[in-house]
Amino acid sequence: MENLSRDVASALLSISAVKVSMDPPFTWVSGIKSPVYCDNRMMISHVAERQIVVDGFKKLIEALPYDPDYIGGTATAAIPWAAFLAQELGKPMIYIRPEPKGHGAGKQIEGDLRAGSKVLIIEDLISTGGSSVKAAEAVRNEGSCEVADIFAIVTWEMGKAQVAFDGTGINLTTLTGFADLIGLAKERGDIT
Repeated sequence: MENLSRDVASALLSISAVKVSMDPPFTWVSGIKSPVYCDNRMMISHVAERQIVVDGFKKLIEALPYDPDYIGGTATAAIPWAAFLAQELGKPMIYIRPEPKGHGAGKQIEGDLRAGSKVLIIEDLISTGGSSVKAAEAVRNEGSCEVADIFAIVTWEMGKAQVAFDGTGINLTTLTGFADLIGLAKERGDIT
């Protein structure tokens, strides 16, 4: 896994997806102000780098003690990753909104999710973990589906994420993290 983490970190750095700005700092979805930002969305436009991520997720799936019935992506940033992965694996896909829609059918989960299914959720990035756990709870509540794992491209390795996942019965696995991103950026001379 160590090589996979470096490969994903290298892919992100090679397309300049990792940004550093002290003034102004970036504001994450969680509201946290940070001097570092990782724009995983950039990778969907870079075929070789995108494939590194998809292949990484496939390796993680091979190590699971079960075969997921569905690949679920969190809206919006993880939808393409779930779609790429579901297509390669020949699996159905769903996506999960943060809240039910306020119009139309009012759905929070889009797709044709069968009751009792095992769903693997894909996230793009983990900071506090709150939105990921909320997505898993929505899937679990929809037709008594099982969510045992969430995979993400990057984690900021914050203690809040572990706290959010504690007691949920959900394993969080990421392809790379803050330490590897910053360590490799230093090695490459991208930052000092």
